Amino acid sequence: MALEIQGQVGPQNLQDGAVRTLRIDRQGSGNVSELHGRFYEQTFRGNVYVGGMALTSLVAATFTVADALSGTLGTAALSTPIVGLWNPSTSGVNAVILQAIVSQILTAATSTGTGPLIWVSYAGQVAAISTGLNPVNRKTFASPGGSVMKNLAGVALTGLQNTGVSLFASAMPVDTTNFSFVGTAAGAMTFAGPFIENVDGSIIVPPGGVLGLFATGTPAAVSAASALIWEEVLA
Repeated sequence: MALEIQGQVGPQNLQDGAVRTLRIDRQGSGNVSELHGRFYEQTFRGNVYVGGMALTSLVAATFTVADALSGTLGTAALSTPIVGLWNPSTSGVNAVILQAIVSQILTAATSTGTGPLIWVSYAGQVAAISTGLNPVNRKTFASPGGSVMKNLAGVALTGLQNTGVSLFASAMPVDTTNFSFVGTAAGAMTFAGPFIENVDGSIIVPPGGVLGLFATGTPAAVSAASALIWEEVLA
C-alpha cells in the first residue's frame, strides 16, 4: 500500500509544542522557508560563543607559523595566535568553528604584510593553557557564559605539551605581501577588510585540541583585531 503524505496549502499560525501539517503550495509541492539567519537557532539556545583580541600589533615573530610549528616545544609554547581556541580535555564537548574574522590596518607608511594565514592545530593538550581568556556567549553577552573553552587570540600557548601541525591555508583574503612596502600619497597599500572566513563547521576542535591562526611572514607596521565564533556540541 502506497503511503500518501498530505499537506495544507498556505501558512499556519501555531503555538510552541503544536503538531503541524506539512505546508505545500498550490501545485502540491512542499514549501521550505528560512525563518531566521543560519546561526540563529544555536545562538538562541545559548550554544554559540566568540573569542578574539582587540587591535594588536602583529610585528612579533610569535604570530608566525615559524614559531607556531617550531619543532622546539619551548618556542611553540611562546607563539600567539591571531585567533585561537583551547578545548580542555575534560570538557565533554566539541568546538565547531563557524567563522573567523580578522581586521588589519597599517600603522606606518613603510610596512610588510602578513603573507597568507595558516591554520595550525595541536592535539593531546591535557595540561591547562595557563593564560587562556574566557569567551563571550553570543546570546547573553556573559563571560564565560557557560563555555568551557579558552580564547587564545593574542595569548601565548604557555603550557603547550605537543608541537603542532599545519591544517591548511586560511581562505581569508588578507594582505599577502612578504616584502617591505613604502606607501605614498600616489600609491598606498590598503586593506579592504574586515575579512571573514566562513568555516561553517569544517573544523572541529575536540577535547584536548588547540587551534590557532598564524601569519606565514613576519609583519612590520601591521596591527589587527580578530574574532573566532564557534558552537559547542556534546562530543
